[in-house]
Amino acid sequence: MIYNFRVVSDEVDNFRRDIQIDADATFLDLRNAIYESVGYDKNQMCSFFICDNEWEKEREITLEDMGLDASEDAYLMEDTILSDEIEDEGQRLMLTFDYLNDRSFYIEMKSSETGKTLIEPLVSSAMGQAPKQESVLEIVEPTKINAAKAVEEFDDEFYGSDSYNDDEFEAGGFSDMTLDE
Repeated sequence: MIYNFRVVSDEVDNFRRDIQIDADATFLDLRNAIYESVGYDKNQMCSFFICDNEWEKEREITLEDMGLDASEDAYLMEDTILSDEIEDEGQRLMLTFDYLNDRSFYIEMKSSETGKTLIEPLVSSAMGQAPKQESVLEIVEPTKINAAKAVEEFDDEFYGSDSYNDDEFEAGGFSDMTLDE
């Protein structure tokens, strides 16, 4: 069976990739096909998420086992077969390629073709430029200050009293305070 996926981005309006892939391929095969079609570095961490019809994440399929929660099963891309997770046409997935900024591709299984197989994934349609894999942060030059002058401006009163007061630590002391004070 062949799955036909459409890949889009919420960052670039005219971006789209249609990918055909065998149902017995792994999620790693799908990730590689997507990354090759957009020219992304395959050495970056990423995850697929199986989503419901409202794009709510239900299950994560990771590139590597991060061992974060031992109580949950880890689903790895290289071990997880597409047909084991893709239920039917319209199944939605997200491929998060930039964890730091929570950037993802949105993927939908548009159709399937029974009685056919593919050895290698095929990009059947490509439109537009993909968003950059890593977002570029604007680097701001730190403000230069004269450290010696800043130190001179602090005097003994800046640091408060040298004496210890037991009343400051009584049980009711902090409970009477509010964040607005």
